[in-house]
Amino acid sequence: MIGYYVHHQGLGHMHRALTVAGHLDADVTGLSSLDRPRGWRGDWVLLERDDTDSFPVDAFARGHLHWVPERSAGLRSRMARVSAWIEQAHPDLMVVDVSVEVALLARLHGLPVITTVLPGSRADPPHVLVHGIARRIVAAWPADVQGMLDGIDADDPRLAHVGAVSRFDQRIEAAGGPKEGGHRVALLMGRGGAGLDPEDVVSAQASSPDWRWTVVGADEASWTDDPWQVLLESDVVVTHAGQNALAEVAAARRPAVVIPGDRPYGEQRATAAALRNDGRFPAVALESFPTSGWSHLLGLAARLDGQLWRGWNDGSGAERMAAVIQQEIGR
Repeated sequence: MIGYYVHHQGLGHMHRALTVAGHLDADVTGLSSLDRPRGWRGDWVLLERDDTDSFPVDAFARGHLHWVPERSAGLRSRMARVSAWIEQAHPDLMVVDVSVEVALLARLHGLPVITTVLPGSRADPPHVLVHGIARRIVAAWPADVQGMLDGIDADDPRLAHVGAVSRFDQRIEAAGGPKEGGHRVALLMGRGGAGLDPEDVVSAQASSPDWRWTVVGADEASWTDDPWQVLLESDVVVTHAGQNALAEVAAARRPAVVIPGDRPYGEQRATAAALRNDGRFPAVALESFPTSGWSHLLGLAARLDGQLWRGWNDGSGAERMAAVIQQEIGR
């Protein structure tokens, strides 16, 4: 039995959990503040949210933890629920994607913990603590891409680079290439944080009149749970630098314009800088969203070979992550 904690910010953590769980030869129980996703085969423990208090008190425990607001009913309930499930289910280990506090709670119950790590600067005390107690640390990007992560020794034997993980990995062979002479661009806007200013998007479209834009995720009307067909119909994808979005663009083998969003610990900025400095991948990685010059930018990206994304996502990342988990079950 495996417990798999899924962070509720955005949908990327959930998509990764669904994909990895499908490769595991074990019963997997999901624990999250997100509703049980369609296709989840095991049990699902719905946790209270702990971020609804109007005035959280000492939420960071004076810099020693990431989110533990004092006297929070939501925090008390979710931690008690996790503890109760551990006592009832007697799991073999806990996979945590991602939470310092849930990982520590599981370890304090005597469970081995496998945690994922996100890009960026992870040298702060809470990250050092959680990575210190973890049995394994999984990074969902290629090991030979430099500059993605600060705070963990690259030679740490517990660190496992598995490559990108996408729910579309089984569709890679069907991706193919865009039609000749196309000028279609998809703008992917994620649910993991603040989006773009709609006026900036309008300015970008106005500065590229020879391109036909499809905007996904700007509002409920434009959101789709499965953007695969939109990706396939695009000659270029404009995306933020979140792990899930990049994994899906890479699975579709489409060249991209990558624009990092502001996320804690510089997650997306580290990823965009790594893509820019590496130079092997079909991405024009910027620092911010420009409102002009888009015909030139999209033309640059369109000339890149989308098949070069295979070095980022070869379609086997989920299998490799599942293999890391299975190995630890047997220890």
